[in-house]
Amino acid sequence: MTPPILYIVIPCYNEQEVLPLTSGMFLEKLESLTAAGKISEKSRILFVNDGSRDSTWDIIQRLSAQDERFQGIAQSRNRGHQNAVLAGLMEAKDRCDITISIDCDGQDDLNAMDAMVDAYMDGCDIVYGVRARRDTDTFFKRATAQGFYKFLNSMGAEVVYNHADYRLMSARALQAFAGFKEVNLFLRGMVPLVGFKSTSVYYDRHERLAGESHYPLKKMLALAFDGITSLSVKPIRLITLFGLVISLLSFLGIIWALITALTGHSVAGWASTACIVCFIGGVQALFLGVIGEYVGKIYLEVKARPRYIISERTEEMQEDAPGK
Repeated sequence: MTPPILYIVIPCYNEQEVLPLTSGMFLEKLESLTAAGKISEKSRILFVNDGSRDSTWDIIQRLSAQDERFQGIAQSRNRGHQNAVLAGLMEAKDRCDITISIDCDGQDDLNAMDAMVDAYMDGCDIVYGVRARRDTDTFFKRATAQGFYKFLNSMGAEVVYNHADYRLMSARALQAFAGFKEVNLFLRGMVPLVGFKSTSVYYDRHERLAGESHYPLKKMLALAFDGITSLSVKPIRLITLFGLVISLLSFLGIIWALITALTGHSVAGWASTACIVCFIGGVQALFLGVIGEYVGKIYLEVKARPRYIISERTEEMQEDAPGK
């Protein structure tokens, strides 16, 4: 069988400190896979500059000029990690047989790519890179990350436990995935919906080589909320159920109030009334917020704005650039 053409898709945002270090690691892994006969010599490394404000794009252009195996595209502005990964995958899907998306920081074990490619050769169209353990994380980071995946699954978002965006996808899977037109992207929940044969490869995650993480707790929480509201209507159903329970309790409360009034046992008081009003008001505000989030996502979806806009490409990528 002819070795497959692999494109390693790497989103980059303000990575001028770490990119000079990890670019050599990516190239070394590409050469290793090629030498082993696992991938074609036409395989490439595709960097996606996500509107970086530092010299990331200059570094990508310099790498591309030095070695044709380095390629790059630049988004017109910062659109977020998920959009950058999507841009790279869609640019690569008509040029290769398989892609592997991976972050630029060097934390994901590159040696897992060998097992990913082997799984593809065994017939898998999607291979998830999954963290084997979280020994290097702080207790807070480990607890919040594990809670993140469990909460997503409990809310109906289908995600692979301890998997982020380190994955292999075949060209067939990418062509099918191109049919997903969502503007609100949560790739780790959308990819499992594609179907096809899949498996997982387990690896140990390392410390970041340089620079700072671009995914603090605030962004993790925002990503979790986006994943839930983009992939599941369970929160709306929970609101409906809770509303029914409150309505039932309120109905029972009305009956109790009537009975106590008719029997002359009612006692005037503002505390209980104030507590009930505040509770109901808070619940209504919370529910309106959740419903409003869904309405807002519908608003963004119906406008169908571009999920990414490529402003620049390195020289080789400019040839036969695929349409959006």
